[in-house]
Amino acid sequence: MNYKIDNLQYCKWSREVFEINRQADLDAVHVTVVYHEDYDEFLKRLKEWDDHFKNNSDLIFLGKNFNDIEKAHKEEKTAIFFGFQNCSPIEDDIGLIEKVHEHGCRFMQLTYNNQSLLATGCYEKNDSGVTNFGREAIKEMNKIGIVVDMSHSAEKSTLDAIEISEKPIAITHANPAFWHSANRNKSKNLLKTLAESKGMLGLSLYPHHLKNGTNCKLDSFCEMTAQTVDIMGINNVGIGSDLCLFQPDAVVEWMRNGTWAKQKNFGEGNKSKPGFPEQPDWFRDARGFKNLENGFKKVGFSEEEINKILGNNWFNFYKGIN
Repeated sequence: MNYKIDNLQYCKWSREVFEINRQADLDAVHVTVVYHEDYDEFLKRLKEWDDHFKNNSDLIFLGKNFNDIEKAHKEEKTAIFFGFQNCSPIEDDIGLIEKVHEHGCRFMQLTYNNQSLLATGCYEKNDSGVTNFGREAIKEMNKIGIVVDMSHSAEKSTLDAIEISEKPIAITHANPAFWHSANRNKSKNLLKTLAESKGMLGLSLYPHHLKNGTNCKLDSFCEMTAQTVDIMGINNVGIGSDLCLFQPDAVVEWMRNGTWAKQKNFGEGNKSKPGFPEQPDWFRDARGFKNLENGFKKVGFSEEEINKILGNNWFNFYKGIN
């Protein structure tokens, strides 16, 4: 069985988005439910998702383990897996890790760009690594089945997390720094270490993570994928598009700053033009998976290898979550 999985989207959720994902034959999507929200605000996001599931039950349902990906494939639906791009909902209470898991959380970033109570983000000048609380949180996440996600974390913190975690971690949406040197992209050494620990990298289609941004060529992305596979092996690479379909530009300001800054810092974007960048024409939305398939063929991947990158690797990773 071959699956298609996009392991990171943060869209303005609507029936149109769910229809697009079905047109792309996505069996599963890991969706960002939380950036800076605390636990009570997370519960409000859940109510919004309850409405999405109720109103779009012919297209989506809440996924909790790999069996739900199989179910979605058979029923021609998309299993939605909840994730956090920050550790804000657990506040300073390790007991909340179990609570958020009960509500469906299956991925949690230890940081979003900045220093958190758990680890250091990729925009900090000094990377002190995973904190004492972070060590305890990782142990608890391993125990109950939440994946440690280090997509927005700094290098030492990420290496620490790989070492501390008894289960493979994920970088759900980032690219290698050898191809494009964005702060968020990852070093060759880190990628090697991630692969040796059987962790997963989800390659990002967000323009700030791409060589030449919006003007990135499909051939370039696919050649980079081949080089990444040479470093990490064919079983450790997937897609985490980081699509933000239909989000208003004002959301970027909130994503980058939360409530912690008065002077606006737009991080990966241009401070004078903080809105969302335009997607490359070959990946406007998830229907671009077809273009990726064709591009991967062109650079020499076999059909089996393409199926692994487009979903089967993530499916196998999900098997180890619980």
